[in-house]
This record gives sequence, structure tokens and C-alpha cells, in this order.
Amino acid sequence: MTSSLVKGLVINRKVAISVALLVCLCLLAVLHFSSAGKDPVDVDSGSYLVMGTFARVVAVAKDPDTAQKCIQAGMAEIRRVDDLMSDFKSDSEIGRANTEAAEHPVQVGEWTFEVLRRSAEFSKLTDGAFDVTVGPLVDSFRTAKKTGAAPTQEQIAQARTKVGFEKLELDEQNKTVRFTVQGMRLDLGAIAKGYAVDKAIEAAKHCGAAGAMVDLGGNIRCFGSPPKGRDHWLIGVQDPNSVVEGVGGGGLLLTLKLTDASIATSGDYQQFALIAGKRYSHILDPHTGWSAEGLSSVTIITDNATDADALSTAVSVMGMDMGLALIEKRPNTEAILITSGPTRKIIKTPGAGKYVADTPAHP
Repeated sequence: MTSSLVKGLVINRKVAISVALLVCLCLLAVLHFSSAGKDPVDVDSGSYLVMGTFARVVAVAKDPDTAQKCIQAGMAEIRRVDDLMSDFKSDSEIGRANTEAAEHPVQVGEWTFEVLRRSAEFSKLTDGAFDVTVGPLVDSFRTAKKTGAAPTQEQIAQARTKVGFEKLELDEQNKTVRFTVQGMRLDLGAIAKGYAVDKAIEAAKHCGAAGAMVDLGGNIRCFGSPPKGRDHWLIGVQDPNSVVEGVGGGGLLLTLKLTDASIATSGDYQQFALIAGKRYSHILDPHTGWSAEGLSSVTIITDNATDADALSTAVSVMGMDMGLALIEKRPNTEAILITSGPTRKIIKTPGAGKYVADTPAHP
């Protein structure tokens, strides 16, 4: 979890700002009315800064007031997740756990415990490729970015002694968190944004939205009716090779058409640290302590944003072969991978093609 655009290496554990800047370019930032005033309207929130990235909510509803209420409810849920789970906020539940959980069990609320429980499940599923205890390694690279000196092997080895999901004890009955090793730190940057998106969609539905799209740093979920004149929600996926370093932008690799689905993209092409002339990805491999390599971009398509968020990071760490094997075993889950290097390859799981649109993501 992150909370500031100036925090360096892990502003977004997801590189998905690249997708965030492209998402739903088809949407108009105005209200749409029929001549009879009976058609649903769609309202675009514009971009808000929250959780260290940009959030955007589009709601389709029977009238503008209802759509605005849906947007406000969705944004409130995103802010609530940030207040609970940011590791940059000392008074958040994760902040308290990071300070106290090595000394005694720390009680957390239902939402935070649910994210930790699901994180543990993903850690077991991926043999530790996904791991929210990666905080000490993240700290090493944050320090390295500030000083301009890469961590030493000894520093990485020391940080790794404090990393490992098996060192995290969760008490389901009492909703408590306990660290078995001093110096452990939780970092939910690879799952909390997806969870916030899911909560925002739930809130929009509860407020009466006929359809909605929530984009939080490229962690995206949409449901129901798309904006007027569209059959689907159209989501652009950026071409990693077209990104201008330090600026972003670039062209689209492809456009996805979604109805009731989520996507998340992780990659090494926007969020990285340049240390002593070498580029280090913000996605860290808990097994080695160093940046994940081999995949420039991983896009996951599934039915909820929490899973998409966690799996995009996990596959980035696991690599192409193991990552594809994992995704192909999961129901309602597809992946689009782009390999690193000058000779890139685009690999899709068998069912991913049905989401690719012929129509580009333009108004």
C-alpha cells in the first residue's frame, strides 16, 4: 500500500498507472441525456489522488444525482481502505501492526483481516511469489533509490530473514496479526488497491448504479451497463515499448472489451529505480530479494479486482512458464504477458482472445 507520489520505488506496487491513463478513453466527461430524459446517464468523476495514485469512477444511473451519489460512495470506500491499510500511515491498522505485531498480537478490523487472509492464501498458492511481508526488501530499495547505491548482497540477505508469509500469524477468531520475527513489515501494495476497487463497485451497486467502472492506478473493475452508445466497457492496455521513461504515455498495445470483469497490469516499464546506471523493477521477488525479471508486462483478467491485483504481481515474479500454468488452472481467469527485451513476445492464455476488441479505446 502506498500513500504518496513522492515515496519513490513503490508509489504504486502496480505499474498499472500506464493502464489508468488509458482506461476507458471512450468515456465522455459530460452527462448524456436522451431527448425524452428517460435514458440512463453516465457521469465521470475525473481523476482523484488517493492511495498514491489516481482514482477514477464512472457511474451509469437513472439520473445525474444518483450517479453522483454512486461516485461519492465509491470514492469513500477507496479512502477507507487507504486509512486502514496504508503502510505510510502510522495510525492505520497496518501501520500499527508493523509497529507492534512483533511484540504482541494486534487486532485489526474485518476488512484488513480479510485482505491479510486472502494474501496468505495467494502466498500458499504461488509458493511465496506473492508475499505481503516483503516490506523489509521494499525498504532496502527505497533507501537505495535515495542514496543512489544498490543494496549489497549482505543487506538483501539480512532483509530476507524478516520476509516470509510463514512468519505471519493470523488468528481468525480474534482477528489479530502477529509477527514471529522482529523487524517484519507488511506492505499491501500488491493487493489493497484491488480490494478497494471491489469495495467501491459494491458501494456503487448499493447506491443504485446500473453500471460502473472504477479505476485505481490501473486496477480496474466494471459491471453492468456501459456508457451510452457502447456495448462494452473498453479498456486500453499500453505498449511497454512505447513508454517514455519518466513520463509515461505511449501507444496502445490492444483494447479489451469488458462487461462484468476486472483487469490489473503489472510491469517493469514505468515504476522502477535507476541505481548506479542499472534499472531495478519495483516488483520484488521474495525468494531472491531482487527485482523480478523476464516479463515486461502482465495483464490479468478475472471477475474481481482483488484477485487480478494479486495475480498480476505473482505472475510477474513467477515468470512466463510457471505463471501461465497457474493462470490456466484458475476458472474465469486469463492473462496477457509481454516478455522483456528487445525481441518481445506477446503470450495470451487460450481464453484471452475473446476480450480483445477490434474497436480502439477512443470516444
